[in-house]
Amino acid sequence: MDDRAMMEASAGTRLALLGESFRRLTGRDLGPDIWSAEAAILAHDTSTPPRFIYGNARTLALFRMTPAQFLGLPSHLSAEPAHREERARMFAKLEADDVVFGYAGVRIAADGTRFRISDAVIWNLVDEAGVRHGQAAWFERVEML
Repeated sequence: MDDRAMMEASAGTRLALLGESFRRLTGRDLGPDIWSAEAAILAHDTSTPPRFIYGNARTLALFRMTPAQFLGLPSHLSAEPAHREERARMFAKLEADDVVFGYAGVRIAADGTRFRISDAVIWNLVDEAGVRHGQAAWFERVEML
């Protein structure tokens, strides 16, 4: 199974929900092919702790991971311990608003490379019945540190 197929199988029906909920909450479209998008697009589920269920090609390149390494990884491990409090504050805001615009934070790749994301959109994967299936992120602006 290739990388794209592995990610799509992991996301399952939540893959369509990525685009649908983004459009409903932001009024914007992720585009016709989120796997090949220039922006990083990733999502985690509602387990405790939340675990990654999807990352497009840009996401895998930034985090320097294969799908096997990325899928199932607790999403809080994408931020260094010193930056996890900032991430937690963003999720508290997301709990109240369903979408957060302009998020910025530092992330860490599998090889220890650090990068800052900015102007990110974080949103709840909420279906039309109001059931939450996880959260997702979209970001284009990346500064390698």
